Amino acid sequence: MTKITLVKTLIASSIAFSISPALALDDPESDIEHIRVRGDSSVKDGEFISASQGWVSGDTIIDRPILRTGEILEFIPGMMVTQHSGSGKANQYFLRGFNLDHGTDFTVSVDGMPVNMRSHGHGQGYSDLNFIIPEFIDNLSYFKGTYYANIGDFSSAGGAIFNLIDSLKNNQLFLGLGEYGFKRAVALNHFEAGESRVVTALEYQTYDGPWTDVDEDVKKKNAHIRYITPLLDGQLTITGMAYDNSWNGADQVPERAIQSGLIDRLGSIDTQVGGESSRYSLSANYASDTWNASIYAIDTELSLFSNFTYFLDNPEVGDQFEQADDRKIYGGEIFTTLPLAITEGSSITLGGQWRFDDIDNVGLYRTQNLTRFGTVREDAIESNSYALFAQSNIF
Repeated sequence: MTKITLVKTLIASSIAFSISPALALDDPESDIEHIRVRGDSSVKDGEFISASQGWVSGDTIIDRPILRTGEILEFIPGMMVTQHSGSGKANQYFLRGFNLDHGTDFTVSVDGMPVNMRSHGHGQGYSDLNFIIPEFIDNLSYFKGTYYANIGDFSSAGGAIFNLIDSLKNNQLFLGLGEYGFKRAVALNHFEAGESRVVTALEYQTYDGPWTDVDEDVKKKNAHIRYITPLLDGQLTITGMAYDNSWNGADQVPERAIQSGLIDRLGSIDTQVGGESSRYSLSANYASDTWNASIYAIDTELSLFSNFTYFLDNPEVGDQFEQADDRKIYGGEIFTTLPLAITEGSSITLGGQWRFDDIDNVGLYRTQNLTRFGTVREDAIESNSYALFAQSNIF
């Protein structure tokens, strides 16, 4: 017979506790098994600052094998990341059981630049993270809930902020091989230029996927360059990023097609769907003890071919369609953090933001064999927004 004694302790902070071995010596029933219970007081990546907030280091991120860049968000407790229609498009996100589609309710920024696309050709809030090189990430901060004044747009479920690295200890080369034609190479370089420094990264990845009648044929190319220099009483960082990708996609298929033997479980009805995507950006960030400012310019395009119903809408030519988005985004942010005399450590942050989306084309087209033959909708949009925010932290 095993007797387990539980010790109840009220813990105001992380305190290690245990059942002392000395208790076993005083116990006349020496054959009773004793179990030591220890609370872990160490600080880990992802440990909560509050129940809805946390932080993950870049070293922790690259220690985990990652097939898709969007999977980095799975470091957030309660977040699930999936994909469909090929790994070149934005992932499907789920947080605490809620479907966020491609980012509608979860805001993401990288080095001060927004990732979510308003009025996008595929979906509102479209958030494609494929342009990030995971080895170039310094840390990830995440927020859940509507409690943060500076991330208002698209943040009804929460948000994530990626900060990029400013330095390297050594130049690095990563090579990866895997199943289904997975090949990946990443090179990182660092060099000094007086008081300034430059950090660069290059990535190339291919992947065919497990599909039986079409190769996914991913061809992802990424390049990052970052220039860091002292300025006044702070630091100025200028970052250039370039991303280009093309892929074939395995769309959803009817269950009856698999059951009848028309295709197998990893087969396709339309083998010509897929897409092309690109993103080019230039940004500048300034940070000092009291002031933070950023400005950015982004040029991004997407052409995505899908086929959901095959021959239901148009039996003569099929139901393949293209969703297109071509835009330029400009914006910036400035904020300052000031101490509050209420209690020691309390502060207030005051700031403002601006964003302008110049959308040359957001369109939906009927296609056959990847060729347009009809226009369902085609629009040009100019979307301008301004915001002021204030947030206080009182301890």
